[in-house]
Amino acid sequence: MSHSPENVVIIGSGPAGWTAGLYAGRAGLSPLLFAGSQPGGQLMITTDVENYPGYPNGIMGPAMMDDFRSQAMKFGTRVVDEPVTRVNLDETPFRVYAEEQEYTTRTLIVATGADAKWTGVPGEKEFGGHGVSACATCDGFFFRGKDVIVVGGGDTAMEEATFLTRHASKVFVVHRRDQLRASKIMQDRAMRNPKIEFLWNTHVTRILGETSPIKKVTGVELTTSPDGAAREMRIDGVFIAIGHKPNSELVAKWVDIDDLGYIKTAPHSTKTRTPGVFACGDVMDRVFRQAVTAAGTGCMAAIEAERFLEAEH
Repeated sequence: MSHSPENVVIIGSGPAGWTAGLYAGRAGLSPLLFAGSQPGGQLMITTDVENYPGYPNGIMGPAMMDDFRSQAMKFGTRVVDEPVTRVNLDETPFRVYAEEQEYTTRTLIVATGADAKWTGVPGEKEFGGHGVSACATCDGFFFRGKDVIVVGGGDTAMEEATFLTRHASKVFVVHRRDQLRASKIMQDRAMRNPKIEFLWNTHVTRILGETSPIKKVTGVELTTSPDGAAREMRIDGVFIAIGHKPNSELVAKWVDIDDLGYIKTAPHSTKTRTPGVFACGDVMDRVFRQAVTAAGTGCMAAIEAERFLEAEH
């Protein structure tokens, strides 16, 4: 049990969490950040990051998160490498629990991120970051002139497929049904694109690849329904686009959540329904989900927490 409440507690250690720590630290608030069970967030499974400003030669996702961590700690962010297991935001100071240790805080910044939903087929995990991706805008560039598959049938899948046609020579959309869930405008755009071909009533049942001399995807096993016929198809990349799951359960009782589970914040703000609780990064961003936008909202959350604390005095 901490004796006096923290000024700021940050839950999460992706670009949003570390940026919030950096700004809160520079404001002299000595923030306490819980790095969680997957420190670094989704960037830890991203091999090359080429679209973050300031890294003209690209950088490995984990190395970039190490840089973020070092910079936040340099300005006074204290780090606990534990996941937060529960919180109580019924009254202030808020209570935060990690490993059954209780911490109290005057403000809370929720930067718990979102996890891409995966299919769980054999090979998917093994080749993650080596031809298997859940983010076309992050990784599409690496598939210039290559053939790729997009798994899914919603708006996300249509967006990913359409975006990938800028780089790939051919994009196959694999969908388990015979019609899409995507909005009409997204369907029409994808269906008009000569580079996109639809494989209906089809599942990816295995992702094939090689591990030497370099680890890479070489193909997939496809199974059609209802006959269950299986065939192998040569392919260079597999993009899983079946949605994201925001990690909002921890605070769901005290914030408003949309139909997909993202935390709702006030317009042009990171404020939630509970005064003193702010949300930033992918847990509140259902549209962009980029490292740079997450960092931007992390900055916003720290500034808003600082102003909230100033107004309390």
